[in-house]
Amino acid sequence: MSLFPITAYDKAVWEKELKDFLPDQLFDAHAHIWIDYMKAKAGNSHGKVSWPLLVAKDNSIEDLRETYRLMFPGKTVHALVFAGSNGNLPIWNEYIRESAQKAGYDALYFSNPSESADELEAKIRAGGFVGIKSYLDQSPSYIPSNEIRIFDFFPKHQLRKLDELGGIVMLHIPRAGRLKDPVNLMQILEIKKEFPRLKLIIAHIGRAYTAEDIGNSFEILSEAPDLLFDFTANCCEAAIEAALKHVGPSRLLFGTDMPILRMRTHRIEENGTYVNLVPPGLYGDVSDDPHMREVSPEEAERITFFAYEELLAFKRAATTLGLSKDDVEKVMYRNAVNLIAEARRSIFG
Repeated sequence: MSLFPITAYDKAVWEKELKDFLPDQLFDAHAHIWIDYMKAKAGNSHGKVSWPLLVAKDNSIEDLRETYRLMFPGKTVHALVFAGSNGNLPIWNEYIRESAQKAGYDALYFSNPSESADELEAKIRAGGFVGIKSYLDQSPSYIPSNEIRIFDFFPKHQLRKLDELGGIVMLHIPRAGRLKDPVNLMQILEIKKEFPRLKLIIAHIGRAYTAEDIGNSFEILSEAPDLLFDFTANCCEAAIEAALKHVGPSRLLFGTDMPILRMRTHRIEENGTYVNLVPPGLYGDVSDDPHMREVSPEEAERITFFAYEELLAFKRAATTLGLSKDDVEKVMYRNAVNLIAEARRSIFG
């Protein structure tokens, strides 16, 4: 039995729009793997949205590889994998280490702010990790969600260690203002000023999922010209285009947030936020979620994977800006390869 069905519409989108646009090799720089028992049943969500949990109860390394085979036929896909939050992190990180080694993938260590710099380095070296990832729900529980700052889950003693190592930091920024939030912007600049050797990736283009989330953020962040961005789970053509204009195709990375991008959805922007249009009944009762809306059965026939929607948005932005095939290959593969190779050399020699 297939992990998930491939419809005639999926095949048409792949064959007509994506197969020839994409290079033969892809690098997914933002993928999660876990087994169900590793996830906590309850915890401090710090305002985390719930709809991603509807897509899959888990995503083993075998499922991830099968997803790539089904979704990107004929392409070779490499990945940078890491844990999620709200789970048994020691067990989860060990599964990440074992799985990455088995699949020939690269991996990030999922950190907790309570870990000392020496503890963090020991775990990175022992596990062969090329950097760290964390999430705002690792912050102290007494901090209100909208007041969380980057340093609450990435404390400076850890960032200093990653600077010494020359490792990767995958940053999912907090706060309701997303990319344009002034506290986020100032702390990103502070990180790059104090810790210039660490390789900072702003995940999801700073969660700028609508045009209204962008503001003048890229003008402010131009003070840190070596920032990297991934456009993981981002279908906002305006945000992708802005990132390409300001940092160029050499500093943008492709990512999928798997298994989330297995979701069938067409994303729209409405009143300054995003809405995922989904087939009726596929994800249960979504009536209470402002980010989810069911469509008619007829409209559902023309809804494909979130991953394809993301890639179509990138294709539109690339076409608008006149990106070359070489530029597309950088974004979809070579940037991640070079970044990880550099981090691995710096950490492990």
